[in-house]
Amino acid sequence: MAKSALLKSSIVKKYWMALTGLFLCLFLAGHLAGNLQLIFGTSKQFNEYALFMTTNPAVKLLSYLTYISILFHAIDGIMLTIQNKKARPIGYAKTDGSSSSLASRNMAVLGTVILVFIATHMVNFWAKMHFDKNMPLVTKEMDNGMGQKQVQLVGTKDSQMPFMQLDQNGKLSKEFFETIKAQTQGQYDLEVQDITKIVNKKTGEVIFEGYKDLYKLTVDFFKDAKYGLFFTIGYVLAMLALAFHLWHGFQSAFQSLGVNNKFTPTIKFFGRAFAIVVPLLFAIIPVILHFKK
Repeated sequence: MAKSALLKSSIVKKYWMALTGLFLCLFLAGHLAGNLQLIFGTSKQFNEYALFMTTNPAVKLLSYLTYISILFHAIDGIMLTIQNKKARPIGYAKTDGSSSSLASRNMAVLGTVILVFIATHMVNFWAKMHFDKNMPLVTKEMDNGMGQKQVQLVGTKDSQMPFMQLDQNGKLSKEFFETIKAQTQGQYDLEVQDITKIVNKKTGEVIFEGYKDLYKLTVDFFKDAKYGLFFTIGYVLAMLALAFHLWHGFQSAFQSLGVNNKFTPTIKFFGRAFAIVVPLLFAIIPVILHFKK
């Protein structure tokens, strides 16, 4: 009975909302630092960052914690909203907005907009990065020794072969693998596995592993001739919703945790600065990518 009452308690829900919300603020800061490489770094730096973020065990563990926090934060927010409506089925007779901000009165709506954005964002980037067999890989133009340029896949530092030759369509051709097989008297009979790996079928040995080109995927998405401007505007609007959500949510989280004494002015200042600067920098990225020549 006591356990059931504890789980249903609005106070407990507010604690979890606060803790998951503050953790997600840390995630936003880290994610922003990585994404800023899209405009202040090179494609190589961003792709190496993407490789690290998708292969490092500690980062992968943090990623799962982030996914859980997003779901928990969203579900907890929905439950609190329903619980508050049940507790006050009839609204106040008069609401002039003097006692609450626009953001605080619309946290559920703002949260829903952000949740929809996260879902579409993951479909367009995270899912393609992990599962799309047409995910572009990093390439480099090389001189073939006869004064001609040859496009080749770039391998990671652990690849036995640093480059893999592409055909005129930018693909690893079947003829290329057959040539290697013939030249090595069948010792290297190669095939592509898991999008990036080239494996010797005879031994199972990985002789080449390419970088997924998340930089190209991202730039192409926002520069798409047909929908690029639409995607850019949608991203900016989602960041506006995030700014309003953080404007109230950051300070509210500390208040829910009981930190609302002499630190309140500092928390309010830092929270509002965070709510402006972080979404603004996120929003600038697709705008620059879209209009960059």
